[in-house]
Amino acid sequence: MLQAASFAFMIVFPNLVLMGLGFYMKRAGKIDGDFIDAASKIVFNFGLPCLLFFSVIKSEVNYAEQLPLIIAGFITTFVLFFGAEIYAKFFVSDVRDKGVFVQGVFRSNMAIIALSVATNAYGVVGTSVGAMYMGILTILYNILSVITLSRTSQNTNFKSQSINVIKKIFTNPLIIALVSAFVYKIANLPLPPTPITKTGELLSNIALPLALICAGATLEIKSMLGLSGLSMQASIGRIIIAPLLAVLVGILLKLSPVQFGVLFVMVASPAAAASYVMVKAMGGNDVLAANILAFTTVVGMIGMAVGMAWLRILALV
Repeated sequence: MLQAASFAFMIVFPNLVLMGLGFYMKRAGKIDGDFIDAASKIVFNFGLPCLLFFSVIKSEVNYAEQLPLIIAGFITTFVLFFGAEIYAKFFVSDVRDKGVFVQGVFRSNMAIIALSVATNAYGVVGTSVGAMYMGILTILYNILSVITLSRTSQNTNFKSQSINVIKKIFTNPLIIALVSAFVYKIANLPLPPTPITKTGELLSNIALPLALICAGATLEIKSMLGLSGLSMQASIGRIIIAPLLAVLVGILLKLSPVQFGVLFVMVASPAAAASYVMVKAMGGNDVLAANILAFTTVVGMIGMAVGMAWLRILALV
């Protein structure tokens, strides 16, 4: 029990500290919104793509063996999506809230929080397997988000938003980095020259710490504590229902310990930061989206630690 708790503490604690540092720096006036915007762009356009690319090409992971994990990810995502859609149809009255609720339930923060926890838990293997999972599921997340937000938003043209999301998928730096890495790996090419590799590693090293600091800096305690009934319902779906479903699917598909752990942290992580941006752009209830994001970011981290501790005790991860 003590060993399992220690394991969970070690994989989540660094994330909480970095987020806490970002929260403190923002409130103390040491960083501002301009810094957060600029740093987030550096992470998204350079740091994370380098991290994903080099973790894949340097990894010894057999990606063909990760098919059960991808299947598990698709099953979990579709069950959460359609379950939330059915719930919203009967229990969410305002049309601007329906898509926001659904996205808050099924869409998790894979690129920053989940990938960081997977790395803390399993090292390079966790990063590589998590990167592959994230690359494929990110495409699915974007498609499902456009579908639900377009159908429930009053000010959205479905066709134009669909074209827009397709463009974003093909120009997304993270997806480009992952596809390039998989092609590089399949072609069995040697590692790039040392100067290029070293530069890539330096950029990779700043990605997750800087991303977590920025995530912490954007937290709003007032929004987190002022949850409405619908915000709380979506948050329960994200931090309780989603992790339990991931455990059930992982057991049914008999995933290996690393696959099980990666599936759990990817599904159990807080609501995605991108969910708020997409809601804002598509005319949904952005206040509801912000509340879900703030609450799940803090409480979801604790839930991930507790869940990983129990899975460790049960020898599933």
